[in-house]
Formats: sequence, C-alpha cells, structure tokens
Amino acid sequence: MARRTDTRRRMLESAAELFHTQGYHATGLNQVVTTSGAPKGSLYFHFPGGKEQLAAEALRMSGSQLCEVLREVVAEAPDAVSAVRAVVDLLIGALTGSGFQRGCPLAAVTLDAAADSEQIRQACAEGYDSWRELLAGFFTEQGLAAERAGALATVVLASIEGGLLLAKASHDPAPLHAVADHLYATVEKELS
Repeated sequence: MARRTDTRRRMLESAAELFHTQGYHATGLNQVVTTSGAPKGSLYFHFPGGKEQLAAEALRMSGSQLCEVLREVVAEAPDAVSAVRAVVDLLIGALTGSGFQRGCPLAAVTLDAAADSEQIRQACAEGYDSWRELLAGFFTEQGLAAERAGALATVVLASIEGGLLLAKASHDPAPLHAVADHLYATVEKELS
C-alpha cells in the first residue's frame, strides 16, 4: 500500500510541476508518467478520471502548498506592508530563480483550461480563494474591517498575479516590483 501511495504522490508532484511550467494542454499524460517514473499502466489506476482528474488534484495540491508557504511568510511579518513585501519577494525569487518558468502554480492552467472544465476551474478557484482568505484574515488581524480586508486581499492578489504574468512575459521582474510599490502604499493607506 505504501508503494501505491508513493506512485500516486509522484504522479501528482510531476503533474503539478509540468502544469505549472507548461500549462494544461501542453502537458501530456505520457510526459507525466515518464517524469514521475511511475509504471505506465498506473495512471488510470490512480486517476480513473484521466488528465482532468489528475490536473484538478495536482492544482489543489499546488494551491494548498503555496497557501501554507504564504501562511508562514505572513505569520512572520511584523505588519501588513512587510507581509506583502515578503510575499512579493518570495514570488520574485521563485520566478527569477526558475528562469521565468515558475510564476503562479495555478495561472497557466487557469488561463489554459479553466473555461473548458468545471472540475479544473473549481480547483483553480479554490486555490485562489484560499490565498485571498489568508490575506483577508491577516488584514483583519491588523485592524481592518472584514469587508475592507476582503476587498484589499482581492486587490493585492489580483495585482500580484498580474505582475507575475507581466514579469514572466517580459523576463524581467520590473513589472512585479512596480506593482509591489503601489501595493505597499495602498496597504499602508488602508491600515492607517
């Protein structure tokens, strides 16, 4: 049983990485099997719903993993501006450290396949919602009313996502730095 679980986990991790860097349509099932080192016949054993099920589960895993990292980063920050700065710095590091291959773990698939698959759309939405809720909760702890905290979290998340996309497209973190500078001012103003 432990071996079966290990094969399934390896397939999810490989799929998550491939979907992150290539998107949904550019990632083939044979590529996932080869990259994971899983036995060829194991894909449909572990994921009877095929590529769509594999993608949804891999996206949920990626979304959850990033949420935990963000939770740690935000918890260590002394204030809201520092928290946003730490999140942006983390994402810039991941993006530039990967040669601009690794932006948001959900973005490529969201843009590529969410309109075609309710299961994939829902997995992407759950990931984004968890990140937004994390930020909203932190802003509430910092003294912002819940409604304003939710709106601010949406603006922060959408701005960072847009900055990541522009930085990835230009192979330059400058757009993300520019977005971040405006976010710092916005967050500081909201919480003063």
